[in-house]
This record gives sequence, structure tokens and C-alpha cells, in this order.
Amino acid sequence: MKLSQQVAIGTLSVTLFFILWQVAATRQWVDPLLLPSLTDIGITTEELLADGYRQVPLWQHIAVSLARALGAFAVAILLGVPLGLLMGLSPTLAAVLNPFVQFLRPLPKIALIPLAVVWLGIGEASKFFLIFIATFLSVVVGASAAVERIGRSRIRVAQTLGASRKQIFSRVVLPDALPELFTTVRLSIGIGWTSLIAAEMVAASSGLGWMVINASSYLRTDIVMLGILLLGGIGYLLDLILLGLQRWLVPWAGKE
Repeated sequence: MKLSQQVAIGTLSVTLFFILWQVAATRQWVDPLLLPSLTDIGITTEELLADGYRQVPLWQHIAVSLARALGAFAVAILLGVPLGLLMGLSPTLAAVLNPFVQFLRPLPKIALIPLAVVWLGIGEASKFFLIFIATFLSVVVGASAAVERIGRSRIRVAQTLGASRKQIFSRVVLPDALPELFTTVRLSIGIGWTSLIAAEMVAASSGLGWMVINASSYLRTDIVMLGILLLGGIGYLLDLILLGLQRWLVPWAGKE
């Protein structure tokens, strides 16, 4: 199926979903407290753009959450990709680190909040840690798996031709692993983005995650739904950016 057809079908399905949502809300098939209409959410958006939420402008809530997440993502990728590649290339290193990585990775990150507060306080450091650790562990596992899936015959051929370790890594391992690495980064950032809610539970006073949690305590479902739409939309946009980078930097992906 062509990309244009996929976009058209996706746009149609989203449009139909929002039409059904609006109809269900306006005809009160569902209690408005549980499902506010898109019209109500639009009015709420205008109010928040004008007056903010809890004296904080809406754009600042978005900017704060993005800054927290993107900073943690960058550090997690810069540290996690090399470590994962090394683990994939070195069975000894993988044997040493895998028990710790596999133990920590499935832990709900919300369970780490008390430790994060004790270790790092209630400032930005604890929020950074929660987003970072969720992203970092997934990056490490994915990068390691990307190297393990590389055809060993290619590496042996390169060794037979007299390639050095540096040449094998730069001309065989890295080009072969890059498509998987991009997929890993996309999945890891998705996981890290979901941990934003947990991170902003730690004594925050701004951010989309905090806004959603705070509004839910006052039964402001319209603000909760707006926050969810913004979180989902931004996460989708980040994924599209990474997908575009993958197609630009790794044009050979999927063509073998």
C-alpha cells in the first residue's frame, strides 16, 4: 500500500472517530462528566490559552514537559546505545549486566518514585531520573538485540578480508544495526514519554502530566481529556520526526 493511501485511510479513521465522539457527547449517550464533547474541550482550550491553568500558561505546561522528556531522552540514547552495542558484541559484558537490566526494565517506574525522592529530592533531578531510567533500559536491551541479529557470516567475511575491529564496527555492524536502533529508539521514547505522568507526580507545579493529575482531582474531565490529547499528539509527533530521520539517515532499511 502506498504512503498516500495509508495517510488517507488514517485521516479518514481519525475523522470518523472524532465525529462519533462529538455525536455521542452532544446526544448524551455517555454522561458529559465522563466524556465531554469536542466543543467543550475546544472552549476549555481557549480558556487555558487565555488564562492558563493554576496561573501557568498552557504553552508553559507543554514546554516544561517537553524539556523534561527531551533532556532525559537525549542522555538515555547517548548512554544506552553505546552500552547496548557493547553488550551485543561482548557476551561477557552482557552476562554481567543483563541480570540488572532485565530486573529493572519491567519494574513499574511509579514504584521508583519513593527512592527517587529519597535519593534526589523533589526537584527536577528525580523527574529526570524517572524518565531517563525508563528510556535507558529499553534502549540498552534493543541496541543489544540489534547487534545480536546481525548475520555473523558478514562479520567473518570482513575478518577474512583483513578488516580491523574498527572497520568491522563502522562498515558492517553499525550499518546493519542502524534500522533496528531507530526502531528501538522510537519504542523507547514512547515508553519514556508514558513515564512523564509518573515523573510529574513528584512535587510538580507545572507540566502536562501534572495538569492531568491535578484536574482529575477536581473532576475537570474536559481538562483531563485536553491533556490526554496533547500528550498523545506530542508523542505521535515525536514518533513521526524519528520516522522521518530514519528514512533520511537509513534509506537502505527494509530494502534487502
